[in-house]
Amino acid sequence: MTDQDRPDPESDGAAAPGAGETGRDAPAPALGDSIAAAARRSGLGQLADTDASTGTALLGALGGVRGLLETILPGLVFLILFTFTQNVPLSIGCSVAVAVVFTVVRIVGKTPVTQALAGLIGVGISAILALITGRGEDNFLLGIWTNAAYAAGILISMLVRWPIIGLAAGYLMGDGVAWRNDKRKYRVMQALTLLWFLLFAARLVVQVPLYLAHTDAATSALALTKLLMGVPLYAPLLLVTWFVVKGQFPQKPAAGEPRASGR
Repeated sequence: MTDQDRPDPESDGAAAPGAGETGRDAPAPALGDSIAAAARRSGLGQLADTDASTGTALLGALGGVRGLLETILPGLVFLILFTFTQNVPLSIGCSVAVAVVFTVVRIVGKTPVTQALAGLIGVGISAILALITGRGEDNFLLGIWTNAAYAAGILISMLVRWPIIGLAAGYLMGDGVAWRNDKRKYRVMQALTLLWFLLFAARLVVQVPLYLAHTDAATSALALTKLLMGVPLYAPLLLVTWFVVKGQFPQKPAAGEPRASGR
């Protein structure tokens, strides 16, 4: 008996979310393919596509040692220099220089530059904002708005009953949107999506007041919290998400096997 066939002891007779959906209620094939491609490029997809040990797989999903350094070092350089000098141009300039070095090294080494280039663009835009205003805290404004956008998008996906983690996991594991017809899977996907919403919301709750304080001490604290609430929170949540997804979708499709459309 499958999970879909097993009676739900908590059922009150109401139809499961998505029950009775027709093909037109599922994402269009082109959209489904786009979701599947995005899911495979995500950290969750990288964990799913490797047979390495959990620790090695997680490190790979985070971009490896080089990827971690590219993510952490620019912010760490800013934190150290600004804390001791309160010099905005110096702190930002050195932070951008570190990102530039990482990008150049990748180009010279003919290795994929996507992650380093994305980091450089983000650091560059943040630097421009801070240099224009002359306020160190504006170096984190782009990150705050990015967290707000992610939080809003994730919350909307939950409210419209299409939790984003469920969509990513469904297409990644070959289930399409069929998981919406299973009450238990639907609830688990909503719960996982809620955890990701809480991650981005927590960053906003901590960082926005520090940004609005407009003091050098608050700016240093903002730089520190950005580091502490970045990879240290993202990595374990990604791992928990993968373990739960793997438990909910135990039959991973073989390489090249057509993925279910959920229609």
